[in-house]
Amino acid sequence: MNCEYFGQCGSCTLYDKSYEEQLEVKIQREKERFLNFTSEEFDIIKSDEENFRYRAEFRIWKNFDENDNPTLSYAMTSFDKTTLEIDSCQIVSLQIKELMPKLLEEIQSSHTMSFKVYAIEFLGSTTKDMLVTIIYHRKLDEQWSEEAKKLEEKYGIKIIGRSRKQKVILSNDYIDETLNINNQDFYFQYKEGGFTQPNTKVNVKMIEWVLNNINRSESDLCELYCGGGNFTIPLSTKFRKVLATEISKTSINSALKNCELNSTSNIDFVRMSAEEFVEALEEKREFTRLKNIDLKSYDFSTIFVDPPRAGLDDLTRQLVTNYNQIIYISCNPETLHRDLEVLTKTHSIEKFALFDQFAYTKHIETGVILNKI
Repeated sequence: MNCEYFGQCGSCTLYDKSYEEQLEVKIQREKERFLNFTSEEFDIIKSDEENFRYRAEFRIWKNFDENDNPTLSYAMTSFDKTTLEIDSCQIVSLQIKELMPKLLEEIQSSHTMSFKVYAIEFLGSTTKDMLVTIIYHRKLDEQWSEEAKKLEEKYGIKIIGRSRKQKVILSNDYIDETLNINNQDFYFQYKEGGFTQPNTKVNVKMIEWVLNNINRSESDLCELYCGGGNFTIPLSTKFRKVLATEISKTSINSALKNCELNSTSNIDFVRMSAEEFVEALEEKREFTRLKNIDLKSYDFSTIFVDPPRAGLDDLTRQLVTNYNQIIYISCNPETLHRDLEVLTKTHSIEKFALFDQFAYTKHIETGVILNKI
């Protein structure tokens, strides 16, 4: 990938390497990290080399041309922590890349749209549905809504305006996405402000990796940190029933909507933290959120966890060891390594994968499937 901002923009930290070279750096680092657990070859899930991000955020920087006229540009933080003005980005999807200069020109040409504009967030999909959130340091009025609505119609996008304590939705605050997973279409709504996987193609391959490495079961699945049902809904095709938990109200609402879109009826979603769920299972506390769910009706054989960077807390780590099969997706290899120190006392690693969600950065996602010894 050729990018004129390599070595300047702080977003791509492995800028001095080709795609294959930067991936090999991460593979060798993780092989060394996990050598005390497994010497088996990792499954490697590669990213596209460019135009792979379907979610992106840019600050807007105001400057002045040679005639002292105000100009706007997109901005990122440079390696020396200063502001770097950019006019393009090679890692965002083609749809976002093509829209960026057109939208900025429209905003700059309008005092209403440009006055105290602070940042722009893009959320795109493989179905070409696009949501743009424009963030301001001022209250948005009816004139702003009228001009933004014209931009919606001109470019076939959805626009949201945000400022402090204000959210202006002109049409919808979500996009529709269709993921083709193992030749089956799954339908999702991605809400503005909710979590979504940024690298959609790698996300599909992650879900397929899990599905292709587990057997269909007549028992049930427990999932913690389920988000909007990204893994939950495809995985529900492999199990009798699924009980999934998530602390975010926005994500739970999205998960319920996504179940409806896929006509999925064997999943119960519960809004609670992993720690609360452990207390409920151990009957240490009663939760009104579980009043319509009979925990004893489940026959759990498998647990799926996709925790935040902090990994599993002590209580959840111990809970996980009670299941015959553990599926662990991690966004932080360091905390995964820590958790495996406990999990491998009762379980053996059957499969291990690296998912290159964030090409040209030091970050890599990992996936592990463990079975009880």
